[in-house]
Amino acid sequence: MAVLFGGRSTEHEVSISSATAVVQALDPTRYESVLVAIDHDGGWSLAEPEAGLLPDAVFGHADAVAAFPTTARGFDLLGAGRDDSALRAPIDVVFPMLHGRGGEDGEIQGLLELSGVAYVGCGVLSSALCMDKVASKRLLREAGLPIIEWLDTTRRAILEQPGPFLDRIEKRFGFPVFVKPANTGSSVGIERASTRRELEAALRNAARYDLQVLAEPALRAREIECAVLGGYEPKCSVPGEIVYRGEFYDYEAKYLSEQTELVLPAPIDEAKALEVRELAERAFRALSCWGMARVDFFLTEDTRDLLVNEVNTLPGFTEGSLYPRAWETTGIPMPELCNRLIELALERQRERAQLKTRYRSE
Repeated sequence: MAVLFGGRSTEHEVSISSATAVVQALDPTRYESVLVAIDHDGGWSLAEPEAGLLPDAVFGHADAVAAFPTTARGFDLLGAGRDDSALRAPIDVVFPMLHGRGGEDGEIQGLLELSGVAYVGCGVLSSALCMDKVASKRLLREAGLPIIEWLDTTRRAILEQPGPFLDRIEKRFGFPVFVKPANTGSSVGIERASTRRELEAALRNAARYDLQVLAEPALRAREIECAVLGGYEPKCSVPGEIVYRGEFYDYEAKYLSEQTELVLPAPIDEAKALEVRELAERAFRALSCWGMARVDFFLTEDTRDLLVNEVNTLPGFTEGSLYPRAWETTGIPMPELCNRLIELALERQRERAQLKTRYRSE
């Protein structure tokens, strides 16, 4: 089995931490783990099991790692089992721990599909949809799920003529508002703006990270998250609450601050917890997810309404990440969680293998 991590995204370091947690949780009597690293420049490296390395030590380890400088060679690697393979044995399943662009947006999933290798997590379509905040909002709204209002525009419009979009935001939402790149994770590029000047600066900053940018009204709300696991019959964990200092749950609060607290189970009443789980399952199904996802909600302070914020198809697996901790609280420890995800990957691969790839008229 290959654990894939790193990547050319702003979440490269988070990916390494997640991959480390997965490697340490895998049962060595059941799985022979191969570490596959992608560096910031797109170079692929692998470490065979006897190297005894953890993900953070793979990069640049000349004795244990064979480097492949192009994505094309990465394709050869993941299509292992041929005579020219870099590995001694075929890869049965890939556990991608690639956060952000190139990892959870359908790109690596497409490569794995073409390679014919089973892989953990959502497929190409659901990965791409959930990564795109605008596309996912439209589908969730169409499915009747409660979401946060938004306005979106293009990077080009912001750089060339931001005035009309600024006017639309002020007229529709007023201040304060949040500005987000449409396709990033870990709160990268997200800013809160309280004036028109701050808003324009936030839009220009978000445009550094993506071709599409959106704005949402700033709500007074608690952040509730729910982990989903499964295929045709997904199950939801107990909800958790993220408690943090600062204006919003930014990158520093997620990964660097010692003041951020993850409360499991979330201190909400039983009826609201049930509503969280029901909405999480509906969102999972609406976006055609498979294997795993984390559904993030806002629970408004004034009306106590639940609003779907986003669906994350490759949630963090670090020590402080909600997804594995929520399942542990629900009764599924990390090793068993990894086993179930791998079984779901193989189940989907078996079903795909039964599909016809040639058409002949009767």
